[in-house]
Amino acid sequence: MTNLKDIKNRIQSVESTKKITRAMKMVASAKVKKAENTVKASRPFTQSLNTMFRKLLNSVGDFSSASLKIKSPVDNYPALLKHREIRAVGMLVNTSNKGLAGAYNANVVRKTLKRIEDYAAKGIKTYLFVIGQKGNAALKRKVANYNCEIVKTYLNIANNPTPEAAKLVTEDLAAYFVDEKIDKIEIMTTRFKNMMSYFVEEWEVLPLTSFDDENSSDNVVDPLMEFEPDKHHILQKVVPMYITNIIYQSLLEAQASELASRMTAMSSATTNAEKMIASLSVEYNKSRQAAITQEIVEVVSGANAQMG
Repeated sequence: MTNLKDIKNRIQSVESTKKITRAMKMVASAKVKKAENTVKASRPFTQSLNTMFRKLLNSVGDFSSASLKIKSPVDNYPALLKHREIRAVGMLVNTSNKGLAGAYNANVVRKTLKRIEDYAAKGIKTYLFVIGQKGNAALKRKVANYNCEIVKTYLNIANNPTPEAAKLVTEDLAAYFVDEKIDKIEIMTTRFKNMMSYFVEEWEVLPLTSFDDENSSDNVVDPLMEFEPDKHHILQKVVPMYITNIIYQSLLEAQASELASRMTAMSSATTNAEKMIASLSVEYNKSRQAAITQEIVEVVSGANAQMG
């Protein structure tokens, strides 16, 4: 017969777990709406910046740093826009610091490893810039078998994505690119769709792919527009802004996806805990009833034996 005390202890344990998962669901629910609003509000700006940047780039022609004051790699826009043979790739990987978010981190890590494997098959080395403790821990265990190296880990950014944090990441990536340690920059992140879904994406940042319909009026600066002091100085400011904004947008998308995934996972866990408690309660009542019945049978049998 099942021990009643063991069943009761299991019920209490599941009840405690349910309180935790319910609390985590409520916290994620409170945060995810704000994150969703932030993502949706930032997308139009990102699109407008990309359009403006495309127009400016198509109107410049040759890139030149002759008249520019270059204080850091991120200021060297001609080097950042330079195309060269891809021998090494710098990949920014967006994950979270906390677990219990369903398959969120596992999905990002899985696709990252597949990308690393594809590059390794071509003889291309991958340098990882990892955001989040979960991604760092998982990738550190698995990248040893590939032509890959984790060169930078950012932990605080995962909890609080800001333009300033994105700028720091941009400066690190730009330094590696301008020094020709890497020849390509891409981001492995998630695209937030809604409260119930997201999908993992690769975003190519540098080198810039050619823009379609470059002669289209939508991709050309108005001929009446003038630039002061000149287009090269404007590009020196816009290129870092363009890269930083892409990174910042990826951070916002990743945060919203993580919170939505955690909310869904904790909701499912809470429901499962409730079902398990109901099942254990039934089992407890059956065992208790069986124990009472057994005691009654023993009492009646003892009484009959004495009367006999």
